Amino acid sequence: MDIISLLIEKIDQQNLWEKEIILKRNEYLKVKGTIDTNLYYVKSGSLRIFLVEEQEEQTIRFGYKNNLIASLDSFLNDQPSDFYIQALKQTTVKQLSKKDYLNFIESSPENKKIWNEILKNFVLQQMERERDILTISPLERYRRVLKRSPQLFQEIPNKYIASYLRMTPETLSRIKKS
Repeated sequence: MDIISLLIEKIDQQNLWEKEIILKRNEYLKVKGTIDTNLYYVKSGSLRIFLVEEQEEQTIRFGYKNNLIASLDSFLNDQPSDFYIQALKQTTVKQLSKKDYLNFIESSPENKKIWNEILKNFVLQQMERERDILTISPLERYRRVLKRSPQLFQEIPNKYIASYLRMTPETLSRIKKS
């Protein structure tokens, strides 16, 4: 069982979810300037986290079935986020308040260990992605993401994958054909 599934199972057992939210395609779960006081579990569908720089959207992360998602910067430091979270198709998420989540994490050493492992994995994934963007070719970035996250290419439209990979949709299309 992966670490997120273990965490979700434990939260389910304690019946901690506040509510379920159904988002329509292109609807926002969070917008820039808000403080994220919740953690979300993606039950179905897909979302993207992005920011807008000089009128251009930059996708930085995706969430799909069985993933956790939040504006993590805001969730961790209680400050307004620069990020948006948007549904890419109809999406259902379960919501857990930060307060209840932190109480849950603090309730046992095992829960704290699980959360630390999730954060560690997240940081390592982000570092790997940043290294890829800075040091390798578009073709190699595509190959590495395909190997790491094949589900991404089944769940997410190409224009958002291209943004995530820091290339144009046309470049991604050419790479996929080659």
